[in-house]
Amino acid sequence: MPSLAAISKIEFPFKTDQQSVKEYAKGLFSPSFPEVVRMLSAFDNTEIITRNLCKSLDYYSQVHSFQEQNLEYIRLSLEYSVQAIEDCIATAQISKEDITDIIFVSTTGLATPSMDALIINKMKLNQHVNRMSIFGLGCGGGVSGYAKACTLAKANADAVVLFVAVELCSLTFLRDDFTKSNFIGSSLFSDGIAACLIVGDNYANKAKSKISFLANESKLYFDSLDIMGWNFTDSGFKVLFSSGIPNIIANNVKHDVSSFLAKNNLEISDIKNFIFHPGGKKVLTSYEEALGVEGDFLKTTREVMNNYGNMSSATVLYVLERFFTHDFEDGYGLMMSMGPGFSCEMVLLQMTKQ
Repeated sequence: MPSLAAISKIEFPFKTDQQSVKEYAKGLFSPSFPEVVRMLSAFDNTEIITRNLCKSLDYYSQVHSFQEQNLEYIRLSLEYSVQAIEDCIATAQISKEDITDIIFVSTTGLATPSMDALIINKMKLNQHVNRMSIFGLGCGGGVSGYAKACTLAKANADAVVLFVAVELCSLTFLRDDFTKSNFIGSSLFSDGIAACLIVGDNYANKAKSKISFLANESKLYFDSLDIMGWNFTDSGFKVLFSSGIPNIIANNVKHDVSSFLAKNNLEISDIKNFIFHPGGKKVLTSYEEALGVEGDFLKTTREVMNNYGNMSSATVLYVLERFFTHDFEDGYGLMMSMGPGFSCEMVLLQMTKQ
């Protein structure tokens, strides 16, 4: 079975407490957005304590063209992806020449040649690495990308699959957009970069702890295309998300999880480790009420949300990294995230301490 050999994440040098971001946003929005004082409580309602930001706060007070922001996305994505990958390689004690595949997932910037090509060139990886660059999965990209990496490793016992998720959400902030959606986005979204090395059976001994892939499933909900995503404007990426997201989760998640687990002869009570993308406070509450699992089963997910904010696809990998480096219970693990489409992504894991 494909196994997780290493995982690393980026702590940006401009990590900032939420109250500082709140006061900064108040100053930015107040002159042109009369509702700002009434809506400031949105920052507190997230329960975020610190935000992982790739730039200092003063950067966001200036108007930047889409070209300027996207060039900065490419520069920072490359710099910090390489750092995360090098950390992974060192932890796994696997040579970079052994990497057979690379999957790059992002929804917050554009690059052609794609970012995986830039990474291969910068690091001088094997020129014959199999490449997959995926755009547009949003918050669902972390679980979906992980599933695709594991599928490649399952097909090839000699595989060493590098999976990188990059989301620099703050670089999509539109300084002159005084809409409610842009304001709410400024209270929630952050930046994250994570890298994983997933290996086939012939490299299984390289895994620090045994986190193995068993199965995955995707689901797209019909007639929900306008729930989450981007509107592409002359100025850049304008965030689109609906207040109805928690209701969709509440109405579907128990059935979807139960159905997926039943296909693998399991029930929700068999899951010991819940590795969920947090989304936000209301999303976490919807998960908790719908699944009805005893105890604080989303504790690690909530801690990542509190300490980093919503980093889109990278967030669930920050949650996985905590399980990998800190502790988990022997037994089954479930990775889950929701994303544009509206869609659901799930991965079933076997987690055993070594």
